[in-house]
Amino acid sequence: MYEHLFSPITVNSTEIKNRIAYPALGLLYSYDGKLNERYYSYFQEKARGGAGIVTVGPVGIDKAGSGFIALSLAKDENVEPFSRLASLIQSEGARAWVQLFHAGAYSFSMLLEGERPMAPSAVFSKYSKEMPREMTIDDIKNTQRNYVAAARRARDAGFDGVEIIASAGYLITQFLSPLKNLRTDEYGGSFENRVRFPREIIELLRKELGPDFPITIRMAGNDFVPGSNSDRETPEFAKVYEKAGVDMINVTGGWHEASVPQLPMELPRGGYAYLALNIKRAVSVPVMASNRITTPEAAEEVICDGVADMVNLGRVLIADPEWPVKAREGRADEIRPCVACNQGCTDTIFSGKPVFCIANPRAGYESRRVVARAECPRHVMVVGAGPGGLEAAVTAAQAGHRVELYEKESEIGGQLWLAGAPPHKHELLEFIRYYRVMLRKYDIPVHLNTKVDAALVRKINPDFIIVAEGAAPVTPPIDGVDDECVVSSWKLLRDNTFLGEKIAVIGGGAVGLETALFVAHKGTLTPAAVHFLLAHDAADAARIRELMFRGSKEVTVFEMLDRAGADIGKSTRWVINKSLERHGVKIVTGARVASVRGGNVAYDTDGRRHEEHFDNVVIAAGSRSVNTLSAEIESLGIPYRAIGDCVRPAKLNDAIHEGFLAALDIGAEAQCRSR
Repeated sequence: MYEHLFSPITVNSTEIKNRIAYPALGLLYSYDGKLNERYYSYFQEKARGGAGIVTVGPVGIDKAGSGFIALSLAKDENVEPFSRLASLIQSEGARAWVQLFHAGAYSFSMLLEGERPMAPSAVFSKYSKEMPREMTIDDIKNTQRNYVAAARRARDAGFDGVEIIASAGYLITQFLSPLKNLRTDEYGGSFENRVRFPREIIELLRKELGPDFPITIRMAGNDFVPGSNSDRETPEFAKVYEKAGVDMINVTGGWHEASVPQLPMELPRGGYAYLALNIKRAVSVPVMASNRITTPEAAEEVICDGVADMVNLGRVLIADPEWPVKAREGRADEIRPCVACNQGCTDTIFSGKPVFCIANPRAGYESRRVVARAECPRHVMVVGAGPGGLEAAVTAAQAGHRVELYEKESEIGGQLWLAGAPPHKHELLEFIRYYRVMLRKYDIPVHLNTKVDAALVRKINPDFIIVAEGAAPVTPPIDGVDDECVVSSWKLLRDNTFLGEKIAVIGGGAVGLETALFVAHKGTLTPAAVHFLLAHDAADAARIRELMFRGSKEVTVFEMLDRAGADIGKSTRWVINKSLERHGVKIVTGARVASVRGGNVAYDTDGRRHEEHFDNVVIAAGSRSVNTLSAEIESLGIPYRAIGDCVRPAKLNDAIHEGFLAALDIGAEAQCRSR
């Protein structure tokens, strides 16, 4: 199964057992630039899961390029801890790689202990919001020497290969870009001069490491920044890299400051694979494809179709490190999905916090959160089949407990059905598919259309109860909120209620904005229709683009705070804001709505009253906890744990993680009773 994906490949003289690589991703499991047990456990599990290459990084080559927080190979004293890490990765059958990193203008002076970041030219950085100083020739030569020294340390530590990062807008990309490189010496101006800096690094590394040591490079397939390098120029850089001595080219998307999404679920699965093919046509060394390759079928297709020679599975292997093993063993349906939400990975790393995963409670906690077989299995009753209850049921069953799951609705999934309703959020429904598979795998009885009360609990008489009752929508104290023209966002997303043409959404948090997009998308061209119209020249591109975002609804969002979407992560907030703008959604902030009676929305802003008529009003004012059962079972004397929204309105990751942890605690809190 997936014979191309699991065939070996040779990079230089090193054989890789399959075509799967885990790429470098920032983790922030330490704040001193040093490895620790959390890193060791994390990377060892990635290797144990079956990846062919496991890349550690980004790893700084000097303080000027990475600061004092990022992992570093800037000193000889770091060789020993990196040697241990390489051995752990290799002991699981994977090849160990290190990615060498220098941020250039993307560095932050606060991480450089007050020093100014340096870059090819003194051009203000939209990413760091700082003005770097221009590198002198001595700076350039010293930085190149630091690359060589760090690569030598990686080799001495026992790593199988090194990768140079020349993507994402970091230092090498800055040298290549006519926007960032304004130099007039031998390192700026012409193509040959702009590519000189990375070319010389590769040549110096090849000389230092010898002819047989693998050197790879991660490059931007398209900067996606107007005025910088597009996919028309990048193949020429790849040719230079190959000639200089690179053995494989890892192709990804654009810069951090690009206005084109690189990672969220708005990017279609495998959406940037074409960038890898573009590079593959220009070189003879192997090429990797990256970004949103999520399923074994998609990965196999990339290899089989000749689009690339390897695939990077980054966030996918955070969500499920065993992805390769499960795929190889024919258990692809058991792969825990990555839905590209970015909430636990990109959002947290950009906020200076350690990476976790909303879907995988063990990510980053590999050595501490271990599902062990229970010495004395219990009879466990899980109430509520939303994500928290589902995770609790599956984890408890994995630990050997006898589990029964109860749900008052006719289907499992809870609020996942609502969250996955907007067209750009359908990936969230993958969780429901996954949990259905796992419920079958562990033969967990599911009692649908069953409302649990104290009487039923007494009848079942379990050893332990996990209560995941969930939440209900908040009905705000607004005049006219019970009118026929008013509908809750929950009902709208669940039932796709008929709406008129002009719609008001009350509430500009994450749910309100997602609901606004759900409504604004109605009547727009589907992707299939866009493809058809373009393929047959049925309409000009401008008209097609207009119809992609102009549908049958006119939407206005009213938000009481000064900014809409305040509860959305910073790596995805700008994406949804752009989408709202494209769809013509109007957002009124600082608006306190007083009445919606008869569809006439009366609201106050800046001390003035305004009124506007709408055909329908959608209420998206948040949620409240439902804890009816929790109060009832308190007196029954049966150990229980309440999780998720029924404790307090929370996020998806809170539900899943709390469900997992509650299942781990069953043995500690419930007495074993013979059955």
